[in-house]
Amino acid sequence: MIVSFRELGFVNTKDMFQKALKGGYAIPAYNFNNMEQLQAIIIACVETSSPVILQVSKGAREYANQTILRYLAEGAVEFSKELASSKNLPEIPITLHLDHGDSFELCKSCILTGFSSVMIDGSHLPFEENIRLTKSVVEFAHDFDVSVEGELGILAGIEEHVQSNEHKYTKPEEVEEFVRATGVDSLAIAIGTSHGAYKFKIKPGENPPSLRFDILEEVEKRIPGFPIVLHGASSVLQDYVNMINKYGGSLENAVGIPEDQLRKAAKSAVCKINIDSDGRLVMTAKIREVLATKPAEFDPRKYLGQARDALIEMYKSKNINVLGSAGKA
Repeated sequence: MIVSFRELGFVNTKDMFQKALKGGYAIPAYNFNNMEQLQAIIIACVETSSPVILQVSKGAREYANQTILRYLAEGAVEFSKELASSKNLPEIPITLHLDHGDSFELCKSCILTGFSSVMIDGSHLPFEENIRLTKSVVEFAHDFDVSVEGELGILAGIEEHVQSNEHKYTKPEEVEEFVRATGVDSLAIAIGTSHGAYKFKIKPGENPPSLRFDILEEVEKRIPGFPIVLHGASSVLQDYVNMINKYGGSLENAVGIPEDQLRKAAKSAVCKINIDSDGRLVMTAKIREVLATKPAEFDPRKYLGQARDALIEMYKSKNINVLGSAGKA
């Protein structure tokens, strides 16, 4: 049975991105794997009146089960409406997005089960093959009014099934042909962000290298007014890295993208910024803290609840201080 994203209460990214481009902010794209993460995202975005893109990776979809995921996501939309009404706040637009789809078949399955946006990642393929794969997804998705994100350039790092030992910056001279030939609705580019918690190899006390804003500016010149996406944009919040290490973890020299650089990017044509690792770090840190300081605790609601509360505050901060999406619902 085909399920339309509209039946579930989602929207595609078209209006979201146009408003973000005009307003000089980026839409938060937060990954979730369980109920507590999803609750935190919805609460934070309703309370800051921010639009949001709920991101589901291939691995998260398999973990949750696609049927359970469908009803979990639909429930999140209804929860957002109830919460907004109870607080006399505007309802927020919500997109359900496949993050790093690796095949036409996976994208098709998501489109037919209620996703309103999909990413097809052919960045590891030769340029012409990337175009062919991306175009095939676009042609299928647009029949259902589903948005499609493509990618040029390769991000280093590891995040679930997406991994690369090398970083290949996006070539600005390729973006015009790629966008024209594929018909994609947005384009993820590689300007120095990377996947996972270990984004850079730096010595203690050193600053991470700057993002390649020169590449971003050249891309903007070549495809003016076109929505750009940044993947791998967690800042790897050091307070939570330290908390993980304090309570038995081992995350040495884990560093991410400085938030001031992300804010600068959000004021440009970058209108979607993906954040996954920060959510994982916050949740893991708070769970470790509770279990370490309260060794008799065995009620999952007690440690997952505290993790959820910390996530809410982190997402709120991102919306207000980094992405600029607060108040844009």
